[in-house]
Amino acid sequence: MSADRAGAGASQTARLVVAGVVSGGVTGVLVARGLAAFAGSRNAPWVLGRAAGITAYLLMVALVLLGLLLSHPGRVRLRWPSAPTRVRLHVTLAALTLAFTALHVLALVSDRWAGVGWRGAVLPLGATYRPLAVTLGVAGLDLGVVVGVTAALAGHLPARAWWPVHKVAAVALLAVWVHGLLAGSDTGALRATYLGTGAAVLVVALSRYWWRSALDVASDRAADARAGAPSVTGGRR
Repeated sequence: MSADRAGAGASQTARLVVAGVVSGGVTGVLVARGLAAFAGSRNAPWVLGRAAGITAYLLMVALVLLGLLLSHPGRVRLRWPSAPTRVRLHVTLAALTLAFTALHVLALVSDRWAGVGWRGAVLPLGATYRPLAVTLGVAGLDLGVVVGVTAALAGHLPARAWWPVHKVAAVALLAVWVHGLLAGSDTGALRATYLGTGAAVLVVALSRYWWRSALDVASDRAADARAGAPSVTGGRR
């Protein structure tokens, strides 16, 4: 039985790796075509940075949604993918989010027309272009790094030490969401994307909260019923 589970886990991991390679290849082709189309244009760094930023945002949404699923009381009803595969996918999404975020920052920092620069990428309100919006993006990145580091140390820290910090991921996503709405000059074309992804995260989060609250209420009622039930040795008369 254990061998069958190991084989199934290896198969799922293999499919995950193949999907990652294919998606990475497609992304590489699209980026290469984009760079070729904008080669020599002063807009090339901005286009690359914007594309990387949108990709990083969508990956972060998927990361948070999967994180909510991993702690959702209803996860026991899901038979596929397996719990270990979900965790591996969660780690993969975190790595991809960080990679595309780094590309987003580096591309815009290298663009002298973007008004961000190293100062804006590091210091609050340091950018000349929409400083508040850029600062929210920096804050989201910093919080995301803190969440990622504590998650990586989860095996060496007690849950009470890293789990509360891990919940800051919701704040990081909120900061990045507002950053995307306020910082992008083409936000109007992406407003539906931001609203749709934000609504999806909110629905799943509320579902998790409601489900867990319902379980707590049921547990409390069961405890009250047991406390009020007649004992075996001395029942009520």
